[in-house]
Amino acid sequence: MAAERTAEHEYADLRSGTGDGPSDGGAKPDGAVVRDALGVGVAVGLSGFAFGVTSAGSGLSLLQTCALSLLVFTGASQFALVGAIAAGGGAVTAAAGAFFLGVRNAFYGLRLSQLLALPRAVRPFAAQWVIDETTAVSLAQPTRRAARIGFLVTGLSLYVLWNLTTLLGALGADAIGDTKAWGLDAAGPAVFLALLAPMLRTGTERAVAALAVLLGLGLLPVLPAGVPVLVAALAAPAVLWAHGRRTAARARTKEER
Repeated sequence: MAAERTAEHEYADLRSGTGDGPSDGGAKPDGAVVRDALGVGVAVGLSGFAFGVTSAGSGLSLLQTCALSLLVFTGASQFALVGAIAAGGGAVTAAAGAFFLGVRNAFYGLRLSQLLALPRAVRPFAAQWVIDETTAVSLAQPTRRAARIGFLVTGLSLYVLWNLTTLLGALGADAIGDTKAWGLDAAGPAVFLALLAPMLRTGTERAVAALAVLLGLGLLPVLPAGVPVLVAALAAPAVLWAHGRRTAARARTKEER
């Protein structure tokens, strides 16, 4: 019996980083993992065209636009950067907003480091692909092998397509004209929100998102471009502080009873 571990136990090991995942009975076929990963990579990678058009329309050169996708490669941060520049924000403010949006990838990296357990020599290169989509696909897999395949296929397909469509979008920006008239400037944020929404499972997470939206939109007319994004980042500590206060108050009430 000791040798026959249940899928639930080994899945718990995978999530905690102490095991290699479930037994073969709980494994997912490699072909299914590749199919799912390609679906995400292709669907999101095509939105790089919108970034290329938006970036070029914001005044960035072809080289600058392509360099952002090649080196930064985190869609929300890229859109935030060019959006702030287009709105008249300074380079420092625009970069700061993009930076704070990109900080989440560092937390993804901490989790994926345990999950994937890649060789040390590979980790610096894999870090370039630690983004929302690769994290979501990897965490959805039942075994470490499947997680690695999902990460690789999603990262590779998305990186290639994102950069290719960025180039095409930047080259075709002049022919398309005003990105606002086509609504392309909203494509990137819309994709990001579509990916984020299913992850908001608890009341605390939904409260953070709602407060961030209120702060960002409410301060948009009164603060310089890029600054509302920075202020919206305060939603998380504010909600967590309030949640902690409520939890402590409930604990005291129980003790008094």
